[in-house]
Amino acid sequence: MATVKAIVRTTRKKTEVNIRFRLSDGRGVQIFHSSGIMVNPELWDAKNDCIKKRALCPESKRNEIDKAVNERKSLLLDLYAAHKEQVMSGTSLDELIDREINSQKYNASSKNLFELIDIYIEENNRAENTKKADRDSKAGLLRYETFRRLTENKDFKLDVLSFNEELIDDIKSFYMNEGSLYQEYPLIFKKLQKVCNLNRSIKDKGENGTCSFMKRLKAFFSWCVKKKIIEVSPFSYYENTLTQRYGTPYYLTLEERNIIAEHDFSHNKRLSVQRDIFMFQCCIGCRISDLRSLTKNNIIGGAVEYIPIKTQGEHPQTVRVPLNDRAISLIKKYEGEKLGGLLFPYLSSCAYNRAIKEILTECGITRLVTVLNPTTGREEKKPINKIASSHMARRTFIGNLYKKVKDPNLVGALSGHCEGSKAFTRYREIDEDIKKELVSLID
Repeated sequence: MATVKAIVRTTRKKTEVNIRFRLSDGRGVQIFHSSGIMVNPELWDAKNDCIKKRALCPESKRNEIDKAVNERKSLLLDLYAAHKEQVMSGTSLDELIDREINSQKYNASSKNLFELIDIYIEENNRAENTKKADRDSKAGLLRYETFRRLTENKDFKLDVLSFNEELIDDIKSFYMNEGSLYQEYPLIFKKLQKVCNLNRSIKDKGENGTCSFMKRLKAFFSWCVKKKIIEVSPFSYYENTLTQRYGTPYYLTLEERNIIAEHDFSHNKRLSVQRDIFMFQCCIGCRISDLRSLTKNNIIGGAVEYIPIKTQGEHPQTVRVPLNDRAISLIKKYEGEKLGGLLFPYLSSCAYNRAIKEILTECGITRLVTVLNPTTGREEKKPINKIASSHMARRTFIGNLYKKVKDPNLVGALSGHCEGSKAFTRYREIDEDIKKELVSLID
């Protein structure tokens, strides 16, 4: 008959030690198990496998340890009886116990996919916009699951083990063609929008957006492998045929920027203020998320210093941009206002982007620029004032600097791009303009 004995090793140090268990079955079987249950050796009754009756120990602690020891003894005996033939070592016994205690680790199919995604988002201490993108991806998966339930199988459920190449392709197709499906199944999508609490319009997605969605999904499954929720990522053998494509960055020339800076907006205070903010952003080249969080504390030694929010959780690095005269004068202009420490009276991002379009329109900056349609991937010509946004200020900063200083690492350090950034390589198209300017010198 098998028996279990708790073993506590004594130590000179007044510290807790791990309780080991010895399972014996006749003379031929003796298996040891390290429990992870901790106890102070001075309190331990080795004869009775419990806390000494007269030991100075809080009653709650005593009950907790004694209960844990008794439960572990029972578990060891039960598992040994059920798996006597396969339990040959402490390692195999430990695995059986771990499967019993941490069953969720070995039963991934019972896990809620969406709860796992929430854990993944919170565990990875990344920038808020990255978290938002992950939450958007989660919402896309929820819409797919709901669509399948409403159209094919009311019991359909996504879980981490259900993902394979075929399912990934189906999810990708749904994500790209969601707008078309909406047109084809209006009643289904009316129910879907209600279930998923979706209020915005549903449109088809382009290759760039779909690629981003797939990358985030792939990163989640890599995390699942790391956490031993699954053994192999379903993306290990999946070939994504989509590629992200971006057009040449359009930006304001220095002449156009100066036209905006010198334009009289006294008749419209709202546009006057937003013009100042836009000009300041053109001077330092930060993203809108960083711009709106800048305070007086970010101004250090004649420069603005900040850690880009986009990279705070991944590759945090301080960006330092010396302030030119225009930027300094803009800061001083709003020093007397009550802004809660902020540099400027910011509006919402949407209101800011609308104002930028109005500003360019009033200044007569309407030239056509070439852009890629995010859905079709085809090049299109559009007036710059119709598509201008806060990000164009960042591009204006980078583009004009790169034309003046042919050092991508130096410009990248000022814009917060890491060395070798794919986003920054898009500005290499400026090289062609520089070549034309050089050739014109010998005309």
